[in-house]
Amino acid sequence: MTAHPADLSPPSPPHGEFDHRIAAPATDDAFLAVALPFLAEGLAAPQEPPPVAIAAPAKLDLLRDALGADAKDVGLVPHTDWYTGSAANAVARAAGHLAAHAGPGGRIHLLMEPVWNGRAGRSPRESAEWIRYEALANLLFAPTATTALCVYDTRTAGSALLAAARRAHPDTEVYEDPLRLAAELDAVPLPPPPPDALRLPAEPAPDAVRAWAAGRGLGDADAGLFATAVTEAASLGPVAGALLWGEAPGCVCELDLAHRVDDPLAGFVPPPAAALEAGQGLWFARQVCAYVDLREIPGGGTSVRLQYGLSNGPQHGHQHGLRYG
Repeated sequence: MTAHPADLSPPSPPHGEFDHRIAAPATDDAFLAVALPFLAEGLAAPQEPPPVAIAAPAKLDLLRDALGADAKDVGLVPHTDWYTGSAANAVARAAGHLAAHAGPGGRIHLLMEPVWNGRAGRSPRESAEWIRYEALANLLFAPTATTALCVYDTRTAGSALLAAARRAHPDTEVYEDPLRLAAELDAVPLPPPPPDALRLPAEPAPDAVRAWAAGRGLGDADAGLFATAVTEAASLGPVAGALLWGEAPGCVCELDLAHRVDDPLAGFVPPPAAALEAGQGLWFARQVCAYVDLREIPGGGTSVRLQYGLSNGPQHGHQHGLRYG
């Protein structure tokens, strides 16, 4: 979905004090030089629980050694335990942690470093999804008083990923309006469906989608999740047409909606209920699919493309809702 200039004014949620920072260390010493003061700031902040560092195990070892006795007062989480799938899963993981552990208004210091030489930085496609998350985080977490430091180790993150990420962080001189940056990502065309894609009736039946996915190699549980994700996306309808293609794990469904979906945060805002369940629309779809892409259709419609899985794909069961207190 391509946003028009008139659509680029950000929504107006109640604003807290969300502080979204970026650091780009190139050595272990440089990492400690930014991490230790940040964690000390969190330890000294009033009305806050202990700060949390989410990073590679080797970085956590560095922090333990440098913190010494203070290490017991800092949460140390391996990044593969936090970043378990898609960028939308990262939204859910952060939202769940704030709901369960943050202080009043979402107060907490989080040092965050995904696996840059893994899923988040493995390809331009996945890097783009990560930058979308970084940009929209400025809106999604605006009501909170959370302080987040995003670490991009230049030894693994790569210069292109870092340059894009800087545009998503307000503490840089190249910060871009989140909706404008998201619209730029949405302007990149998706590959066309293959000629042999299966065309479905306007409203795809869940049983038909489940049976097709199972026939393309998805296991029963995954086929059921994919079918439910398609149903949840179709609830945005009316649906003017649908296509299915691909093989497990990358089964794809594309729905053509008869109207525009103008909300750039559609499917990213955590629902009130903590559990992942039917009835959550695009939130459900984004949590169980590797990619959910929205594109404007000439004439006023919207295509919604859902790709179910990839290697290192979404890990179901870690999703949580968020309530701001």
